[in-house]
Amino acid sequence: MEGVLFSAVETRLREAIMVALAEQVAERGFVTRAELTALRVGTETRRIIDRSRGIWNPRDMEATLSVVSSPDSGYSDSDLGDLFRYDYRAGSSDGDNKKLRRAYELGVPIILLRKIRDGVYVPVFPTYVVGDDFEARQFVLAVDEGLRFLSDPLNPSPVERAYAERVTRQRLHQAEFRGRVLRAYETSCAVCNLEYGRLLDAAHITPDSDVRGLPIVNNGISLCKIHHSAFDSNLIGISPDYAVHVAHDVLEVVDGPMLKHGIQEMDGRRLRLPSHRSEYPDRERLAQRFDQFIAAS
Repeated sequence: MEGVLFSAVETRLREAIMVALAEQVAERGFVTRAELTALRVGTETRRIIDRSRGIWNPRDMEATLSVVSSPDSGYSDSDLGDLFRYDYRAGSSDGDNKKLRRAYELGVPIILLRKIRDGVYVPVFPTYVVGDDFEARQFVLAVDEGLRFLSDPLNPSPVERAYAERVTRQRLHQAEFRGRVLRAYETSCAVCNLEYGRLLDAAHITPDSDVRGLPIVNNGISLCKIHHSAFDSNLIGISPDYAVHVAHDVLEVVDGPMLKHGIQEMDGRRLRLPSHRSEYPDRERLAQRFDQFIAAS
C-alpha cells in the first residue's frame, strides 16, 4: 500500500513539473541551467537538472527525472537510427543508471534535456525509457508517445524502424530548431518585433520538406504566427538584403486595421537580425525563396 501511495504521489509530482516546464518552453522554446536549477512548481521550487552529471535522480523520487544529451559530453548519445539511444553512465551498470532503469520498469515519463549551447537546453518531454540494451550499455528512449509501444524496441521491424527514425528526427529537430531560432532572435518577431513568445514560430526559409531544409539557425527566422503564415503563403517576402516586401495585390486591398497595421505597413521594413552575424539568415536561401515570392506575386 505504501508503494502504491508513493507512486501516486510521484506521478502527480512529475505531472506538475512537466506542466511548469511546458510553460517555460511555450514562451521561448528553451530554458537556461539557472531556470532548471530552480523551477517554480506550484508553491515550491524544484531542481530539474543535476549539478554536474547527465542523469538527475532526485532523492525523493523512485526513478530518474531528467537526462542531458550534450554533443560535447564524450558520450555517444545519438538520435541517429530508429530510436534515441542514451549511454549508460560510465563506471558500472548500476549507480545513476539504476534509477533510469527503474523509469523503464515503471514506464514513467522523464525529461530529455538537449543542450544547444553552454547553459541553454531544449527540453523534450514526456520521454520514455522503452528499452535497456545491456550489451551495448545503452538505454533506448522514445521521444514521442507513438513510439512507446513498438513490439520490440531493441529490434524493430523494417517498417517500425523507418517510422521510428522519421518520428524521432522530426520530434527532436522541431523542438531544437524553435529553441535555437527564438534564442538567436531574443524571442521576438523579426518582422514586427512582437516579443510574446507563445505567438512566435521558427519559420524555415528553405522548407523542411526540401533536402536542404536543415533545422539550423541560418535556415530560420523568428516570426509571429501571422507573419509566419504570410511568409509561407508568399503574401510577404524577405529579400537577400533583409528587407520585407508585401505582395502588390495585398497592398491594394482595403480592409480593417489588422491587414493595414499587421501586414501592409511592414512593406519596406528592415528585418530584425540576431546579435551574432554567424546566425543571420543565409542570403542564398533567402534569394531562392524571394524568387518564389516574386513569381507568386
